[in-house]
Order: sequence, then C-alpha cells, then structure tokens
Amino acid sequence: MTETDSSHGRPVLVRAGEAEILGDPPNTMELLADAETTGRLVSAIRTKIGKDTDGPPPHYHNEAPEIFYIVDGGLHVLTGDQVVTVETGDFLLVPPRTPHAFSTPAHTGVDMLIFKPGAERFDYFRLGDRVRRGEASPQEILGSQDRFDNHFHDSPVWRRFRDGRARDRLLTLPTHHDTASPPHRDATPSPPSRRGPRP
Repeated sequence: MTETDSSHGRPVLVRAGEAEILGDPPNTMELLADAETTGRLVSAIRTKIGKDTDGPPPHYHNEAPEIFYIVDGGLHVLTGDQVVTVETGDFLLVPPRTPHAFSTPAHTGVDMLIFKPGAERFDYFRLGDRVRRGEASPQEILGSQDRFDNHFHDSPVWRRFRDGRARDRLLTLPTHHDTASPPHRDATPSPPSRRGPRP
C-alpha cells in the first residue's frame, strides 16, 4: 500500500510497481511522488531513456532547482552556458532560472531520479505523454509554461553541442564558482576537458 499524505508529518511511501508509468520502453517515466502528495515538499520521478535520445528542449524554472541523480548510464546536460556529462552515481543540481536540457550519449542510455522541490509536475508530464501519443497538441505545452513553471529557451550552446559533430564530447563544468546566467543569455562554452577514458 502507498501512503500519500505528508501534510501531517506522515511519511510518503510508494512501493515498487505502484507508481504510474508514462511512455514506452526504453523511454519511460515513473511518477513517484508530487508536491500534492508530499505536502508541497518535492516532486520525484524515475526516468529511463534509451541511448542517443534527446530529452526536453532547453528550458528553465523560475521557482525551484532541478536535481538529477544518475542510477545507471550517462547523460549530457545543458546547465546555463555549459554542458556537463554525468554518469552512474553522479549528482547534479541545476539552480532556478538556469537553462537546461539533456540527451543520452550514443553509447548508453540512462536510468535516473529527478527531484524538483515544491513543484507540481505530474500533470505536466501527463500532458507531454498525451502529446507524444497524438492526443494533445504541442501548443498545449507552450500554453502551460506559466502554470507549470517550465519556460522554453533557445540555447545556441545546446544547438552547437547537438549538431552531430560534438555529440559524444565529454564536457565538464568549470571548477570555480559560477553564477547562473540569466535565461535570456547564452555564452560560448569553455573548451571541453576529459573526465578520463571511457569504454
């Protein structure tokens, strides 16, 4: 049984196999807990994406960070004006108002957990799934940007990274503290640096 009310300090427990699943393998989204069921504390999903597959286009959130934990595989993630490659066991927090997008490398898919504090996300993902199945218009996604705090953003950095020549480059974030760039601006990415040999 799933306990789904933390408004009075009770735990929220979602048993394996009880969560709603959207999509079709290898690209699925398991809806674990949303702000409504966690007393507005967090939204949590488990996402699996096949290799060499794009996730959502560049976008940002005004109100909350987005947190990624890689259970298995790898992921290229746009984070402002940089691209970082995260792998099994890596944790990444993208601050509010920071443009981000992601795609899987050509050689591996990803199994990951995504958390967004205080956000209602399930209805947004359900809408995206209806668009995927041809049951809703992409215009409905565009019309829901304010409702779901999911604002689309053109990113020349991401377009250059995904142009086919750079698909499998391993890029890392700069090691110095970097303030999030405003959503309306992109800069030229810093030169890539390798994290080490990959199979």
